[in-house]
Amino acid sequence: MKDKIILHVDANSFYASVECARHPELKNLPVAVSGNPKKRNGIILAKNEIAKKCGVQTGEAIWQAKDKCPNLVCIYPDMPLYEEYSKKMHKIFEKYTHLIEGMGLDECWLDITQTAHLFGGAENLATKIRTEIKENLGITVSVGISFCKLFAKLGSDLKKPDAQTVISRQNFKEIVYPLPIESIIGIGHRSAKKLHKMNVFTLGDFLEVPAYILKNNFSVVFYELRKKLLGFDSDEIASIYTPTPPKSIGNGTTTLVDIFTKEEIRSTLVFLAEKISARLRAKGFYANALSVHIRTTTFQHSGKNIVLPKSINSAKDIVKYSMELIEKFWNFDEKIRSIRISTHHLTSGDCTQLTIFQMAEEKKSALNVALDEIRKKYGKQSIQPASMISQNLVRDNFS
Repeated sequence: MKDKIILHVDANSFYASVECARHPELKNLPVAVSGNPKKRNGIILAKNEIAKKCGVQTGEAIWQAKDKCPNLVCIYPDMPLYEEYSKKMHKIFEKYTHLIEGMGLDECWLDITQTAHLFGGAENLATKIRTEIKENLGITVSVGISFCKLFAKLGSDLKKPDAQTVISRQNFKEIVYPLPIESIIGIGHRSAKKLHKMNVFTLGDFLEVPAYILKNNFSVVFYELRKKLLGFDSDEIASIYTPTPPKSIGNGTTTLVDIFTKEEIRSTLVFLAEKISARLRAKGFYANALSVHIRTTTFQHSGKNIVLPKSINSAKDIVKYSMELIEKFWNFDEKIRSIRISTHHLTSGDCTQLTIFQMAEEKKSALNVALDEIRKKYGKQSIQPASMISQNLVRDNFS
């Protein structure tokens, strides 16, 4: 069977590049998009190439970045503007294919298998897209070209900025296998540390680990990743005309003050769960799995996920299972800066299994829908849980 032709287009330093396009006077200055220190999210979210060369890193505190780069220009994020630029990029993509899959605002996979020949082949089409985005939007992108999504994504990471890389069926082993295991999507910092202890440092080393060891010591995800690294990646890219449902719905917040106690954590979970449950109900979804991630004041990350014993979409259930999960992996011995809840394995309402408590559940669901309508009509704060009234821990943000 003929290989697909997949592009992965990644906007370089997206937020910072958009700000430099909006403010041409900043073009030759070190620029970072950052949070607001007064609101407890004073970290670097994105930086341009000049700031990057000064050593500025995403995720570090603003004061740390300015120690390295005293003339760093920090700009508070303008999410509506970034969303507008993302939509404009998609409009450009749609001229060349209808098979488009977004990954955040700044990354996208394109399946050009059926259209590449119309534009002189994959490399010419990639160059055309890069040029058009640069000329029309004033930002640059890097493009990976490959026969599968995984290697196309890796290709866009290998050369930056404003570049393109081909990883073909013929050369993927010599390009991919010498790379560090951290370079591939799907292997995070914690997994990498665990693999290092097994003397696994490159993607080639990873493939030497027997499949049963990966299954037993990690998860089925690693087993699937191993197959993809061997070149067996058949993941499809859906048409924009038949949008696929979201794989997860979540929300996170950086707290206004450090939180420490179970009561403070629970109040923050209530805030997040209310938002998530409203979004689930608006789309008619139930969640069958859940994950919670915590970031401390020293920027250390911890998290865990579970498969739920039943399908849920109420804030009460989300709080209940989130708190139970936190108590399994968190010792309540460090101050917390931010929390994120995500719900996964989403199913539509008509797929949920009926129980003997169906009538009570239906009444709860009807009540929740009624509360959603009241909030929609009179504002988010018109009705809220009593536990939130006296709290001043959280705020609405863009996360």
